[in-house]
Amino acid sequence: MSRDERARAGFVSELRRFVLNDLAAALRADYERRLEPTFLRRHGRVPSTPRDVHEALRTGELFRFYSTLRVLSQDLLYQCVRAPLERARPELLRRAVELARERPIGSLVLDDELQVPRSVSAVDIHRMPGSYHTEYGANDLTMGAVYEQRLPISTFGVFGPNLDDIGQSVARLARVKHPDLKVRRVLDLGCTVGHNTGGWKDVFPAADVHGIDVAAPCLRYGSARARAQRRAMHFHQMNAENLQFADASFDVVFSSMFLHEVPAKAIPRVLREAYRVLRPGGLMLHMELPPTRELSAYDSFYLDWDGYYNNEPYYRAFRALDPRKLVAAAGFRGTDYLQYVVPSWTALGDHWFDAVNTNLAVASDKTGRLTAGVRWYCFGARKRDD
Repeated sequence: MSRDERARAGFVSELRRFVLNDLAAALRADYERRLEPTFLRRHGRVPSTPRDVHEALRTGELFRFYSTLRVLSQDLLYQCVRAPLERARPELLRRAVELARERPIGSLVLDDELQVPRSVSAVDIHRMPGSYHTEYGANDLTMGAVYEQRLPISTFGVFGPNLDDIGQSVARLARVKHPDLKVRRVLDLGCTVGHNTGGWKDVFPAADVHGIDVAAPCLRYGSARARAQRRAMHFHQMNAENLQFADASFDVVFSSMFLHEVPAKAIPRVLREAYRVLRPGGLMLHMELPPTRELSAYDSFYLDWDGYYNNEPYYRAFRALDPRKLVAAAGFRGTDYLQYVVPSWTALGDHWFDAVNTNLAVASDKTGRLTAGVRWYCFGARKRDD
């Protein structure tokens, strides 16, 4: 990046910080002070659903200002990273080829016959022009690079210096909470460029770690990134609804912020496939948006904002589902259901995860980005071995 481009990126990052912290706090205060009482006078009841909260907020000028700035800052993210990456594209291609030759660790298997689902191809997810899958030439890595480069600008260090805090945190929690689990093979569904796939490789270095995604540019970039970091991981172009792996072939099936980008009708197929490829005694964990029923009406709408304004068409439908029922329908026993709110390893360090004795229950005041500090909501189950 040039000096001007770095300055622009810094401005956009601070704009997002202002919108998501200061302006969001002002929005909530405006809602509680003025808009909720107005809704009560109009309807004879307080807002009780996310839809009610949305209706109340839309009457306020501050909400329109907040939403405008948030959309604008999202679009500016991609404007910040695209020009430098367009210039660097030939070098990215050259470096990926060089890494594949110099460090033949891990693997990359692409499927030219795989049809990218319309849930990916028909919309620019979270307003990313070209979504994840668009290719601008042979062996292209551009969209993987775009995805990675915009994260530090948009998340202010929440994902850690290597952008892998979710994988690092959840893998450490799994190691402590399930000490009997033998982790020999791990599968990451919808891995994008493998940020959180790498967390599992770090925590379980002897494990055979695999990531799948439908987007070839992201997988190419992820494979090159893993080799650059000397992480031996395996990337496959594959649809999570139809895994090309044998029954009972993985000890862990994991995903991070993936299921909410899958149409609701497809999620049961994804979870059934996860159950199928798990070995008896294996663990399934999905780091995700918390369900609507776990949060207050206001907090729930705050998450649903993306479903209305940020090109996340499956967001709200996913959050309306009951994870317990999804897990049971996939084949797991209902009593084996698990859910945690996992604190950030980047923030707390290894000592916290050496002996987890803190309450990890889900609650509105300590779930995902709604809490003071960073915590990741995840749900899943162990597959019985009897």
